[in-house]
Amino acid sequence: MYKQLMIPVDLAHVERLEKALQTGADLAKLYNIPVCYIGVSASAPSAVAHNPAEFNAKLQKFAKDQAEKYGLKNVSSSACISPDPAVDLNKTLLQAAKDNGADLVVMASHVPGLLEHLFASNAGYFASHSDASVLVVR
Repeated sequence: MYKQLMIPVDLAHVERLEKALQTGADLAKLYNIPVCYIGVSASAPSAVAHNPAEFNAKLQKFAKDQAEKYGLKNVSSSACISPDPAVDLNKTLLQAAKDNGADLVVMASHVPGLLEHLFASNAGYFASHSDASVLVVR
């Protein structure tokens, strides 16, 4: 059915992703498909990592921990480094889905509010512009 599942993660807000992570893991097990956890970070130091190499190492550990937690067999991670993730996030995630051959994406979103009437959420933008099937989890 599906060949590759992508789950975008924000390592600075993992606590807000639990529902999406569980949903993605359940789908991966149900359809026996590999999972790639995608993280986007700046090249400048941040609260998550001091540099891209440290960010990549933390993302790899996160993917390994998810595999152990949910009993996933085929897990990988991909760190995308952007000069300005706040501006480039939508474009970066769309490119990551293409680069990783994702045909299913499970991503977390927030409860919509007033701003979403003026500006699209990242998940909404991704779902509107991606070639992959997208499940947005609130």
